[in-house]
Amino acid sequence: MALPEAAIFQGLSWNLLSDLQQLFSYGFMVNALEAGTIVAVMAGVTGWFMVLRRQAFAGHTLSVIAFPGAAAASLAGLPLAVGYFSFCGLGALTLAGIAGSRRSHSSESAAIGSLQALALALGFLFVSLYHGVLNSVDSLLFGTFLGITGDQVMTLLAVAAATVAVLAGCARPLLFASVDADVARAAGVPTQLLEFGFLLVLGLSVAATSQITGALLVFALLVTPAATAHQLTSRPLLGVMLSIAIALAVTWLGRARAAFSIYPVGFYVTSLAFALYVVVRLGRALSSRTQTLAPPAEAA
Repeated sequence: MALPEAAIFQGLSWNLLSDLQQLFSYGFMVNALEAGTIVAVMAGVTGWFMVLRRQAFAGHTLSVIAFPGAAAASLAGLPLAVGYFSFCGLGALTLAGIAGSRRSHSSESAAIGSLQALALALGFLFVSLYHGVLNSVDSLLFGTFLGITGDQVMTLLAVAAATVAVLAGCARPLLFASVDADVARAAGVPTQLLEFGFLLVLGLSVAATSQITGALLVFALLVTPAATAHQLTSRPLLGVMLSIAIALAVTWLGRARAAFSIYPVGFYVTSLAFALYVVVRLGRALSSRTQTLAPPAEAA
């Protein structure tokens, strides 16, 4: 029987070096840090394009769909990863169909919102039907660092490598289509194919990230680091690198803090990411106000 998370470490000490050594003294913690690193890189890249394309609502919908996927996998006696990836893949196909139907923005939003409601209902249905020892609804929704195996780390690595490779290969046309879809379409860029492909890549990223942050806190790694990077720079390559760096920082710090706390890792990752976003937004607002109030330079 696995120990509860609160029993792993007994709080932070004054010896931070000793605390750091404890983090690497358990195999499952090493696996968790490796998995978090892989997911952070993938989420940083995918999230930057998602924010640029204004598809945060689609990302949130896929994260909600991940919940019934994990619950269904538990009900069927399958690994949680199977449920995450299969349901998020199907969800991405559904979203691609909605986006390709040429509906108005309000109709498309209503259809996506209805899909979210259905996903939540199915998730709680599968949880109620499961009569065994479910790996806690809280861990499915808000994440945990227990139980990540070496095989899962390798699976995440393969998915992340494929995701980053696909995005790198189509980065230029995807960037063009994201900035101005009409002009890109007129120039011969296959915008519909890019839309379909990106939603599939986003579904894979959500499925992988859900295993770290939980189904409902995927935004912690997919949206917030990318949104912060967009606040800091409009240059694509620098923005992607900043998004990755921020995602890595909040993942490492959040996992380390959660190891010495009774609270879930998703809480710390989300709080750190949001706090950094708020600091950056306030810094930009203060900088803009200072420039506005500054007296004009005198002519020579």
